[in-house]
Amino acid sequence: MPELSQETERGKAGAPFGLAEVTGPSMVPTLHHGDRLLVRYGAAVRPGDIVVLRHPFQQDLLVVKRAVELREGGWWVLGDNPYAGGDSTDYGVVPEELILGRARLRYRPLGSGQRSPVALARWIFSAARPLLPDRSASRRLRAR
Repeated sequence: MPELSQETERGKAGAPFGLAEVTGPSMVPTLHHGDRLLVRYGAAVRPGDIVVLRHPFQQDLLVVKRAVELREGGWWVLGDNPYAGGDSTDYGVVPEELILGRARLRYRPLGSGQRSPVALARWIFSAARPLLPDRSASRRLRAR
């Protein structure tokens, strides 16, 4: 169930930006295990943004989810992988004070099997991507 390495917590104290490493499958296909995130701490959250938050029941656990909508009491957050679980469908609304920041950029490190020129070229064009809000997230919520 953990979504981020504890690097995130160390980066928060000194600067408004920090790096985090994703673990787990809950944000597939947007984020994969091993992806790195550039996180802006304290950034305003809008529906569709990917956010870093403290788990409501286990606050030493940091997770990454998509903020779907602001409800009474906080944010409704969902993973992009509906089969992975571990989101607001399990623990309800997340209070705003548990939302630490917004992910701005995804960086996918070079894999050990990517040594051919074609694989390197593919990696160069897909390694870093901005994380844009998914405006269809609220429509997915209504479908559940």
